[in-house]
Amino acid sequence: MNNKSIGFFDSGIGGITILNSIIKLLPNENTIYLADSINSPYGTKSNEELIKICKKNVEFLINSGCKLIVIACNTATTNSISYLRQNYKIPFIGIEPAIKPAALNTKTGKIGVLATNGTLGSNLFEKTSTLHGQNIEIIEKQVNGLVELIEKGIFSGSKIDILLEKYITPMINIGIDKLVLGCTHYPLVINSIEKITKKKIEVLECSHPVALQTKKILCSLNLENLEKTEIKNIFYTNGNDNILKAMLDEKFEIFKI
Repeated sequence: MNNKSIGFFDSGIGGITILNSIIKLLPNENTIYLADSINSPYGTKSNEELIKICKKNVEFLINSGCKLIVIACNTATTNSISYLRQNYKIPFIGIEPAIKPAALNTKTGKIGVLATNGTLGSNLFEKTSTLHGQNIEIIEKQVNGLVELIEKGIFSGSKIDILLEKYITPMINIGIDKLVLGCTHYPLVINSIEKITKKKIEVLECSHPVALQTKKILCSLNLENLEKTEIKNIFYTNGNDNILKAMLDEKFEIFKI
């Protein structure tokens, strides 16, 4: 049993989609979330820049007393998780696009992936695509500008719809039947995505599988918090905290760093 916190970091608010799934599955766990908004978006950064940023975030969470760290960002995971696991003793949970389930269950043999340049250009993404995409066609689209809109608190409306339609409609015309969201920010605009797909295409994101994996690792290392005590969900941000406050309905205290 261990009542220390699970740590999370992302380039802003996207990782809250992962946090919410883990809190739902593991309601006894304390959490610390770091919104690294000042460095958003991660998708435009080089591998060297990302490792430097991730090291800083990891050390902040370790110094805050975390027992396990969830890298709640696809781009950060694909570019830094190998380095982090080699250089820090704390357990890490990474985020990868749901290419495997999409590839296994496609009926048309065509799946779409929406992600950032940092994710699509990573070695880990290339290995995953090669491994699971041998007998199917994977249509990858780098979505420029979407994270920036979401970080401004824009989750719907014409700007979001026009941007998403630009990338999703050509995929639909090609014949995809699965759409993989390769960024933790993207589920925040799921209503706009489903408006374009008309819910005829299965949209896959990774929050629930990540929560299951987190539980599995906590159990295997005897790190679960089994006490039903007062739970603390703490949030830190190095950017504008207004969007974070609005997302959390001002139910939680947010600390500026």
